[in-house]
Amino acid sequence: MSTVSKLLSHILLLLLFMTCHADDHYQPLGTPANQLSQQAQWNLSISPDGKDLPTGKGTAAQGAKIFSVKCASCHGPEGIGASADPLHGEVGTLTSDYPEKTVNSYWPYATTLFDYIRRSMPINAPFSLTADEVYALCAYILNQDDIIAADIELNEDSLPQVTMPNRNGFIVIYPDKK
Repeated sequence: MSTVSKLLSHILLLLLFMTCHADDHYQPLGTPANQLSQQAQWNLSISPDGKDLPTGKGTAAQGAKIFSVKCASCHGPEGIGASADPLHGEVGTLTSDYPEKTVNSYWPYATTLFDYIRRSMPINAPFSLTADEVYALCAYILNQDDIIAADIELNEDSLPQVTMPNRNGFIVIYPDKK
């Protein structure tokens, strides 16, 4: 290859590389975070006292049916784990040699369960469950370790009243902050 042809090929390659750059104007991938943060579901926080819980209701029996259809493929048919972590069981093991952190053994507030399920479950369709379905799933999971009775109906008033086994297992780092 002659010097002239080498020079021309290098110039062509240089021109090609100069035009091959990332330009966000031509790559409309995803959604900007500032647009997502304006959506109502991203601005919803459920505090331990249940403030801002939506209206709805559900029982453990209703939750069992929903669980078998929408949750069991990851959490197992009884909720004790499959490809996802177990949800219940192991209450009282946190101070043992082999502590297990399940929803029922570790989480301090039942409202956290509601918030988590609504925001992130099922994994392939977050925010797809109705408030009634989320209350029912909470009732089912909490009933598995007898935290609530099977006939209790959870709703925006009763869910914050549920006392989780590890409610007092956390310490407040900044007690003066509210």
